[in-house]
Amino acid sequence: MSTRRTVVQALAASSAALAFPSIVRAQAAPVRVGYAISHTGPWTTGAQVSQEPNYLLWAEQQNAAGGLNVKGTKRPIELIGSDDQSNTETCVRTYEKLMGSDKVDLVLPPWGSNANFAVAPLANRMGYPFLAPTALSRRLIEMKLPYFFLMLQQPKPMMDALVDMLKANGAKTAVVIYVDDLFGLENYAALKVALAGTGIGIVEDKSYPLGVKDLSPVLRSMKDKNPDAFIGLTYPPDTILASRQSKEIGFNPKFFYGSVGTAFQLYRNVMGPAAEGVLGMGSWNGKTSAGAKAYFDAHVARFGAQKEPDRWASGATWAALEILTAAVGKVGLDRKAIRDYVAGNEHATILGKIRFAGSENVGTPGTVSQWQKGEFEVVWPKGNATAPLVAQKPAWV
Repeated sequence: MSTRRTVVQALAASSAALAFPSIVRAQAAPVRVGYAISHTGPWTTGAQVSQEPNYLLWAEQQNAAGGLNVKGTKRPIELIGSDDQSNTETCVRTYEKLMGSDKVDLVLPPWGSNANFAVAPLANRMGYPFLAPTALSRRLIEMKLPYFFLMLQQPKPMMDALVDMLKANGAKTAVVIYVDDLFGLENYAALKVALAGTGIGIVEDKSYPLGVKDLSPVLRSMKDKNPDAFIGLTYPPDTILASRQSKEIGFNPKFFYGSVGTAFQLYRNVMGPAAEGVLGMGSWNGKTSAGAKAYFDAHVARFGAQKEPDRWASGATWAALEILTAAVGKVGLDRKAIRDYVAGNEHATILGKIRFAGSENVGTPGTVSQWQKGEFEVVWPKGNATAPLVAQKPAWV
C-alpha cells in the first residue's frame, strides 16, 4: 500500500493568514487538492523532476499570496499526495479514493502516459478536470474524454518536427530504438508516418523493455550501419544509458536524439561536456518568455541550483497549473465549469498561447531542442528557436 501524506504549507499558510481578519480566516476552508506521484520505482526520476516540485511550488506561491483565488475568495491550498510506487494499479486505487470517499476539490495528474491512460477514464467519469503535463498518447485523444486535457505536444507534431529538421539538414538514414510501451510504440508509429516520402530511410530499428540495463549490443549493430541520425524514443534512465554506451563505443552520428530526460539537468550533469550537441524533446527555456524566466528563477530559488526544472514537461506542468488557477479564479470550484473554461478559451501561459481541440493542445507546435553550452536550446522550428541548430554533433568528449 502507498503511504498517504498531507503536504501542509505551514509557513506560507501562516503568513497568508495574517492578512485576513480572524472571522474571514475561519470561513476560508482549505481547497483540498489530491494527487498520486512516484517517489519509488522507475517513474520516480521523471515525476520528481517534472511534476511534484511544481505542485509544491504552486501551492506555496498561492498560499504566500493569501491563498488560491476561488472566484474572488482567497482560500489556502492543502495538498494531499501519495506515492504511487510507479505502479498503475496503486495509482488508480489512489485516485479512486481521492475522488470518491475523500471528495477532494481538485486533482492533479500522475506522471507518464501509462498512468494517465489508466486514470483518465476514471477522472472523466467522476467529473474531475485533468490537465496532464506528461502524457503522450494519440489513444488518449481518440478516447474523447471531455474532462481530460493533454499539455504536451503529441507524437505526431513532435515526430513531424524532428523529421522536418532532419530532412532540412540533409539526413538520409536513421536508426531507431524505442521503449516497448504506449509512449515508445505511439511515437515510433508517428515517426514512420512522418518519414514516409522524405527520402530518409530507417536502416535498423529495435524495441527494448522498460528497465533495460544494457543497450550496447544493439548500439554496436547500429554503429556498423553508419547512419546520419540516431533516434531514441526513450525514458530518462534509457536516454542516459543509450548516451553513455554510445559514447563508450564511439557511436557518434551527425544527429543524436534522445526523448524523455534529455531536457533534464540530470542529463547535463551526468554527461558533462559530452551533452553538447545532443538533441531531444524540449519546448522551452528561460529565454522563451518573461514568465518562463520568472518561473525558472522561482523554481531554482525554492529547490536549489541542483534541481532545475526540465526544459520540456516542467514547463507544461507549470502552464497547466496556470490554466487551472485562472479557471478557479473565474468560475470557482464547480468542476464542470472549470472543464468548460479550459475547453472553451485560449490560455496565456509561460509557453505561449495554449488552446485545446478536444483533449489535444493545438497551440504549442512540435519542437526539437539541443544542448548547447550548458543550455537546452529550442532549435526547431525556427520560429520557436532560442538558438540556431548545430547541425553536426561534435565528437563525444
